[in-house]
Amino acid sequence: MSRVMIVGATGLVGRELLQLLIEDERVEHIAAPTRRPLPESPKVFNPCDPQLSDAMAALSDPVDTVFCCLGTTRSEAGSKNAFVLADYTLVVDSALVGRRLGATQMLVVSSMGASAHSLFFYNRVKGEMEQALIAQDWPRLTIARPSMLLGHREKRRLNESLFAPLFRLLPGRWHAIKARDVATALRDTAFSAYQGVQILHSGKLRAISRTYESE
Repeated sequence: MSRVMIVGATGLVGRELLQLLIEDERVEHIAAPTRRPLPESPKVFNPCDPQLSDAMAALSDPVDTVFCCLGTTRSEAGSKNAFVLADYTLVVDSALVGRRLGATQMLVVSSMGASAHSLFFYNRVKGEMEQALIAQDWPRLTIARPSMLLGHREKRRLNESLFAPLFRLLPGRWHAIKARDVATALRDTAFSAYQGVQILHSGKLRAISRTYESE
């Protein structure tokens, strides 16, 4: 039986992943720190605090796997510093909390185009986050780099609404992907036998999701 920690459980991918973990008989316990309360579940321990770092600090029971689905945009965050806090600092902190609790596996949602050397601020921060996690030397680290995510958001993002039709037509790793498919791929990957670091683009994420659904 697995004991997991999920950060970002109220977001687009996180909501889907949390439900999958709740339904999965292989998962015994879910630690899900959030800024606002989640619906009650007997599997889920949900410390809440407006400061997510304080909610994570309340965790003390051991876990073996960390899922991090945190992600925002600069416009949603309100400033560059706020974006870095959400998409770099809190992600790295969630990994450190997981290691403190004994986790040996980390799965994180990044973004297509992530690169620490990118000229684009968003992609550069995502790339720097990935490098920081790799430097932590996880025995098992999965970095998901989906293209545009499809699904219902509580607050719609203008760029996604405008460009979603285009990304549905693009090939390969550029093709838009359902948040549910990303969540399914993360869950399935967590129970696979990989070792080391792996990076999964949209095409691979869809393939993993479809393999699980066909079994």
